[in-house]
Amino acid sequence: MIKTTFQLLLLTSFTASVVHADTLKINGSTTVNLPAAEAAEILRAEKKMDIQVDIQGGSSGGISMLGEGLVQVGMASKHVNEEDRAKFPKCEFKEIHIGEDAVALIVSADVWEGGVKSITKEQVKGIYEGATTNWKQLGGPDKRIAFFNKEPGRGTWEVFANWVYGDHKKAPQVSFPEVGGNEETRNKVASTRGALSQLSSSWADGKTVFALNIKAESGELIPPTNENIATKKYPLSRPLFLLTNGEPLGEAKTFVDFVLSERGQALVNKHGYLKLADLK
Repeated sequence: MIKTTFQLLLLTSFTASVVHADTLKINGSTTVNLPAAEAAEILRAEKKMDIQVDIQGGSSGGISMLGEGLVQVGMASKHVNEEDRAKFPKCEFKEIHIGEDAVALIVSADVWEGGVKSITKEQVKGIYEGATTNWKQLGGPDKRIAFFNKEPGRGTWEVFANWVYGDHKKAPQVSFPEVGGNEETRNKVASTRGALSQLSSSWADGKTVFALNIKAESGELIPPTNENIATKKYPLSRPLFLLTNGEPLGEAKTFVDFVLSERGQALVNKHGYLKLADLK
């Protein structure tokens, strides 16, 4: 499903001009934002709730702001790790699973049309560490690889780094240009020849950017299909979370309960992700 700038702005720009003390504040992942922001719109209309949804800093931003007590609900496309918990010892992070997504390795149209349709973990590692710099080395066109790295700390980057290195903390420091949210990433890859980046699979539209198959050691090609994500066969599958400090209470509970309801789960599906009932 293709998301536009207008849709993203529409879903995140519904806050009141003055934020009152009882405003339910939500922040975090751009991936989780789309169903969460639409759920917030519905609750604003039906229950007159005052809700502010933001995507400042992605998953790490949502975790940090919840840990600092600046929001009541965080959004994350990665697990809260031990470092996060140690940094905010007073916050009892509760992960509320709302759906499933995957990280795709996407390329620009010229790379795809040049014959690159799959990639191995070792080939990705070679690109990330600078040993592989031209698509010709991977059987593609004679073009420089323009790699755009997701900002470290974002859920997308962490899932990618955990897959390549086994632990994101083992990933080397690199100097590639960085991209932030999903739409920025997709637009940058679509407009750059020879481009490659990491992106939520639901944002790979198959028209301007294309999701590569992962080539397993057995030689099997594994695309990020719903079936492969649901069964975890696709190796970069990931959960989507709402985060609260302990059990959600008050308006935070109203919001969480709605997202977990049949109507809320339909929003998860609507924006290209797997709802909980789809998982196997």
